[in-house]
Amino acid sequence: PQGVAVVVPQNGNLLVIRRSASVRAPRAFCFPGGGLELGEVESEAVIREMQEELGVLALPDRLLWRSTTPWGFGLAWWLCRLASVEFQLNPLEVESAHWFKPAEIERLPGLLESNRQFFQAWRQGLFELPLEIP
Repeated sequence: PQGVAVVVPQNGNLLVIRRSASVRAPRAFCFPGGGLELGEVESEAVIREMQEELGVLALPDRLLWRSTTPWGFGLAWWLCRLASVEFQLNPLEVESAHWFKPAEIERLPGLLESNRQFFQAWRQGLFELPLEIP
C-alpha cells in the first residue's frame, strides 16, 4: 500500500490536522494525506486528499522524502502550496486544522510516529524543508 503526506509551509509554520474520532488513529495529529487510489499518481493523490479533507485546492510542488511505516505502508512526503487557506473541513476525516512551528508539532500529544520520523530525517539533513514557498 502507498500513500501521500502533504507538507504545506506558510510563514514559518506547517499545516497539521487532528484526525476525526471515526478514522484509523482517531484524534491523532498528523500532516494531511492518505492512500493512493487505483491508477492514481502521487501528485493526483495530493490534490484529491486536500480537497477531500480540507476542501482546498492544493498545488503540489515536489517530492521531499519517502519512508515506510513499520506496518509496510509506503509514504511519499510532498511539498505543496495552497490556492487558498479557507478550509472547509470534512468532519468525517478531520476534526481540526492548525498552523504550528516544527518544534511545536513535534511536542503534540498523539503525533503519528511517521510524522516524528519525518522531522528526524529533516533534522538529519536527508531533505530540505523550506518553511515558506516563494
